[in-house]
Amino acid sequence: MYQVKEAFYTLQGEGGQTGRPSVFCRFSGCNLWSGRERDRATAACRFCDTDFVGTDGQNGGRFTDAEALAGHLAALWPDVGGRSRPYVVFTGGEPLLQLDAPLIDALHARHFEVAVETNGTLPAPAGVDWLCVSPKGENSLIVTEGDELKLVYPQPDAPPERFADLGFRLFFLQPMDRTPLGQATTTVDDTLAYCLDNPQWRLSLQTHKIMGID
Repeated sequence: MYQVKEAFYTLQGEGGQTGRPSVFCRFSGCNLWSGRERDRATAACRFCDTDFVGTDGQNGGRFTDAEALAGHLAALWPDVGGRSRPYVVFTGGEPLLQLDAPLIDALHARHFEVAVETNGTLPAPAGVDWLCVSPKGENSLIVTEGDELKLVYPQPDAPPERFADLGFRLFFLQPMDRTPLGQATTTVDDTLAYCLDNPQWRLSLQTHKIMGID
């Protein structure tokens, strides 16, 4: 059984695949926060700005097996005569609580490239085509190599130096747009300055929020 908060077709807004048409599948649940405000202050991750509770979002629901969910997601990709490879991004919450090899295989059978955005605290199944890890605070990483590491900045308990020697092809800093208390904060200048001083790191902006799209 897979539990999906929402699924939709849009453009990837951040990181190494920015601007790429994508089907997003947001799984319900996370291992670092319940998703409920009453638990935020004591959570292992306190700055999340995403609703991943339940299955009541756009195209959300419960799916009994991999074929059912793969078919549901494939139906969201436009029929363009095979001129581009379909691309699906699994996110959350924490997608590695639910994503497994049967679902990846079912999507590969439909010619999808499979991407994951994870906090890196759980092992990734085989077959993921694009692996993005976004570390959260002091939580230990199980996934220490992949395609991109995307660090929300600043996190006092997760400085970029801690991750600089890990086995990722791309390293991004993304300005935090909320404090742990949910108040707006300006961090773009600090992030830009760090990237200029440390050119291993690239700037990632949440362009979907800038443009006002999902």
